[in-house]
Amino acid sequence: MIDPPARIALTREVGPSLARCELTHLEREPIDLERARAQHRAYEDCLRSLGCGVERLPPEPDLPDAVFVEDAAVVLEEVAVLARPGAPSRRAEVESAAKALAPYRALLAIEPPGTLDGGDVLVIGRSVYVGLSTRTNPEGATQLAAALAPHGYAVRPLAVRSCLHLKTAVTGVGPSAVLLNPAWVDAAAFDAFERTFVHPDEPWGANALAVGPGVVYADAFPRTRDRLLGRGLDVRALDVSELAKAEGGVTCCSLVFDAGP
Repeated sequence: MIDPPARIALTREVGPSLARCELTHLEREPIDLERARAQHRAYEDCLRSLGCGVERLPPEPDLPDAVFVEDAAVVLEEVAVLARPGAPSRRAEVESAAKALAPYRALLAIEPPGTLDGGDVLVIGRSVYVGLSTRTNPEGATQLAAALAPHGYAVRPLAVRSCLHLKTAVTGVGPSAVLLNPAWVDAAAFDAFERTFVHPDEPWGANALAVGPGVVYADAFPRTRDRLLGRGLDVRALDVSELAKAEGGVTCCSLVFDAGP
């Protein structure tokens, strides 16, 4: 008998409507759908190599951004908080994520008028940083703080500048280490952590996904990757260039969490 995986990664296939995705900071350009799907499959394979059991959510062919499942929820050890995406076109994505999470976690939800995208939430230990962006408002951050307070999490809102989500500007690359672009988020907020700054020529390079022993990272940022390697990190570089045209990064395409007891 095969033991179930200790770590789950929820994903969703690249849908045929991806080219109609929401865009905030990038100009629209053609997306090669088959190449995007191949990149996404390689991404899922990378997650499997890092010990994840990949569970695909049902296809959503009419929801262009549905491949970016991270924005649908915030999953912690004790509870999952269903998001309320700031883009109204994305709110229908949450239902299928809720069904997939229900076997693993108790569910709470952000309610109107709050908005919150999972990509704006960075959890490091018991600290939760919430980016105030075009997608996440102060009410959403306040509701998340109330939901997590009984479990001992401290929630800290932060302003996000010139990028879509907090995790475009800063991500965790270890238990007490972050990768960040100081032009897009207040670096002083992360003084307590080991900080790696993106190379100045690679402002979009702050998005990384720490999974178990490895760090999943876009191969488009080799100079920043070298800085991560210099820290002794096990960097797994992937081509996600087509997904990046839709303002997607390596954190966006999965919800990774421990399966629990």
